[in-house]
Amino acid sequence: MRSPADGHVGTRTHGLQEKAEHAILPGFVFTGPVTRPSVMHSPTQSDPSLPTIVAPRGAGLAELALAVGGLAIGTGEFASMSILPLVANDLGTTLPAMGHMISAYALGVVIGAPLITIFLARMPRRLMLICLMAMFAVGNFLGALAPTPGLLIAARFVAGIPHGAYFGVAALVAAALVTPDKRAQAVSRVMLGLTVANIVGVPLATWLGQVLGWRSAFVIVGVLGLLTAALVAFLLPPIPAGNASPRGELGVFRRLQVWLTLAMVAIGFGGLFALYTYVTPTLQQITHASPLAISVLLGLMGVGMTVGNLAGGWLADRSNTATICGVLIWNALALACFSWTSSNLWLAGLNLFLIGTGIAVVPAVQTRLMDVAGDAQTVAAALNHSAFNIANALGAWVGGMAIAGGLGLTSTGPVGAVLALGGIVVLGISLAVDRRAAAAPRLASACK
Repeated sequence: MRSPADGHVGTRTHGLQEKAEHAILPGFVFTGPVTRPSVMHSPTQSDPSLPTIVAPRGAGLAELALAVGGLAIGTGEFASMSILPLVANDLGTTLPAMGHMISAYALGVVIGAPLITIFLARMPRRLMLICLMAMFAVGNFLGALAPTPGLLIAARFVAGIPHGAYFGVAALVAAALVTPDKRAQAVSRVMLGLTVANIVGVPLATWLGQVLGWRSAFVIVGVLGLLTAALVAFLLPPIPAGNASPRGELGVFRRLQVWLTLAMVAIGFGGLFALYTYVTPTLQQITHASPLAISVLLGLMGVGMTVGNLAGGWLADRSNTATICGVLIWNALALACFSWTSSNLWLAGLNLFLIGTGIAVVPAVQTRLMDVAGDAQTVAAALNHSAFNIANALGAWVGGMAIAGGLGLTSTGPVGAVLALGGIVVLGISLAVDRRAAAAPRLASACK
């Protein structure tokens, strides 16, 4: 089997020992004696000889281990919002003051994603995932023990640092566990934990917080983090870092298509957060839904996210660009409708389910970054989650400005639709740059 790195030809022998094989996936090199075939080769858009990792206990269990990490992170991120009043009351402070712990977590994500993947570029990927989830668990345990608001805010910052790096590395590992034509579906299965968190993890952690105290919510999230680390250690094969280096990963910042893709996420996906940030007060004041009904409606949105995530992976493996464009248009339409449907409980529930399916863009965008990032895929994949947190902040800010400007709570849907359309504009620019780059060699050849 020929190595894409140096043309080395490895031979296999029958029996217990096999010759070493050399193969490169951007950021991964697999080499050494094996007792079973360790890689398979099949073509991808960016490199015709990318390998596929073979997990010793099956790709499905390896993906499950990675998805449990998504469940832990998603539960911790969103449950911290639902227990915010309990935290503020127990620590003797105000809701706005304790709201800084949400901002601190987001700041940890934005800063931690690129820094960790750059400085730990040479760390074996399985070990990196274990360390990231251990750090996440420690951050949550520190939060559970925090005696003051300031220390809790600091603990939430620590818990946020591994968030983006974990999802970025997990997505690349998941994509390498399958053949290249199924990359997006593998990514969507890993992200499934994040969407299931909204259906199972967040309600459970919130209930525990109400019954046993808010600290118990952080404890259960920390335990999930440790469980993920154990599952990753047991179910994933060793994955050396290979030729990855801090200098090589920094090359991602010189790639225009990476910046355009991240901008598309930050703007286009900001539309969902423009509505989601204010959906509870909208359901209270406009829909006049009871607390139980609000929980059910938000659960419906979580179900929509789960369905959309799986559908998005399937669609992206067939046409990535069409999936991104189609989902952003879908998001714009679904968000725009909420200003009319929010006055009716049943219509609002249906609309929130449809809005939730807009998460279908996530596996498609993650796969696009794999195609445009070259050898700096780890940082690019992690930066994707920094971009999602920027989208969170941007959407909340724009939606808040619309409400403060007198447009009312129902304006968040149309405002979100405008942001989704903005994402389509950025995608159009990205595709135009692609076409121009592809046409340049032909034009140069014609001029000779």
